[in-house]
Amino acid sequence: MSTEAKQTLKEHRQKLDQLRSIFDLADQEKRLQEIEAEISRDGFWDVPEATTAILKERTLLGLRLGAFHALEKDLEEAGILLELAVEEADADTMTEVSGQISQLGRRLHQFSLDMMLDGDDDQNNAIISINAGAGGTEAQDWAEMLFRMYLRWVEGKGFKASIVDFQPGEEAGIKSVTFTAAGQYAYGYLKSESGVHRLVRISPFNASGKRHTSFASVFVYPELDNEIEIDVEDKDLRIDVFRASGAGGQHVNKTSSAVRITHLPTGIVVQCQQEKSQHRNKDMAMKVLKSRLYQAEKRKQDERLQEIHDGKDDIGFGSQIRSYVLHPYQMVKDHRIGLDVGNVNSVLDGDIDVFIEGVLLSGKAKVTGP
Repeated sequence: MSTEAKQTLKEHRQKLDQLRSIFDLADQEKRLQEIEAEISRDGFWDVPEATTAILKERTLLGLRLGAFHALEKDLEEAGILLELAVEEADADTMTEVSGQISQLGRRLHQFSLDMMLDGDDDQNNAIISINAGAGGTEAQDWAEMLFRMYLRWVEGKGFKASIVDFQPGEEAGIKSVTFTAAGQYAYGYLKSESGVHRLVRISPFNASGKRHTSFASVFVYPELDNEIEIDVEDKDLRIDVFRASGAGGQHVNKTSSAVRITHLPTGIVVQCQQEKSQHRNKDMAMKVLKSRLYQAEKRKQDERLQEIHDGKDDIGFGSQIRSYVLHPYQMVKDHRIGLDVGNVNSVLDGDIDVFIEGVLLSGKAKVTGP
C-alpha cells in the first residue's frame, strides 16, 4: 500500500506543478496584488458602479489562489504523514493517509475543471432552451427526454431549476422549453451542451416498430448579473399578451397573463407564461431577452476572433454534438471528443458529467445559439 500511495502522491504533485504553469498562477498572484493596491488607493470607492468588476475579479482570484495553496499545503502534509506511517509501520495511519491522498486526487480534478471555467460569464446561472426538431411527436418526445435529463443533472448538482416557458407537444412530449439553472458555475458547465442532440431508437409511436432518428436543439445562455447593462429601447420592442396554454388552473385559462416580446432589430422572440402575473411574466421575458441579446453580440465578437486566429469555426448551430443510440445497440457518443458511453439509461438520468468535463478539459467548449 505504501508504494502505491507514494506513487499516487508523486503524480498529484506533478499535476499541481503542471496546473501552476498552465494557468500562469504567478501572473494571477501578481494581478491580485495589483488589485489590492488599486482598492487601497484614495478615491477608489467614490464611484461604486466602477468598483463592481474589480471586486468580482478579486473574489475570483482569491478563491482560485486560495484553493491552489490549500492543495499545495495538504499535499505536503499528506507526504509527511505518509513518511511517518511507513517509518512506524502504522497500518491505521497508512489507511488514513491513503484516504486523504484519494481525496486530494478528486480535489485536483475539480480544481482543473474550475480553472477551465474562466470566461466572463462562467460563474453565472444558466438559461437553457430546448427545441424539438422536425419530426412531430417523435422529436417532441425526444425534447422532453432531454429536458428530464438536464433537470436530473441540475438536481444532482444541488442547483435550482425554474421553468420560464413551456410549450407542450400536440400528442406527447414538448415543442420547446426554457428554464433556468441557478448555481455556482452553472453556465460554465452547461455552455458545452449547446448544439444538436440526435436520438436513434425504435419508435414507440409507430406500430410497425421501425427505427427512427429524432433531433432536438439545445441552447445555453448566461443569466446576466444585475450590474451588466444591456440597452434595450422601447421603440425596438413589440410586446404581445395572450392567454397561457396548457395546465394552470382558472387564472391561466381566463386572463391574458402570458407575454411575448419581439426585439424588432434582431428578430429575437422570447415569451413567458409560467407566472400568474402578467407583470412578472414580462419581467422574466425581458431578463431572457437581455441575456440573448448580450450573448448574440458576444458570439459575434468571438466568431470574428475565431476567424482571425483559427479559421472558420466548424462547431455551431445546426451541428450535431452528441448521438444517443438505443437500437440496434446502446451507446451515447460525443462527437467533439470521441467519447463513447454504453450506459444510455444512466446518461438519460442526468449522468452527463463525463461529457461536460471531457469537453471542458479538452478546451472545446463552444458558445452557440441565436
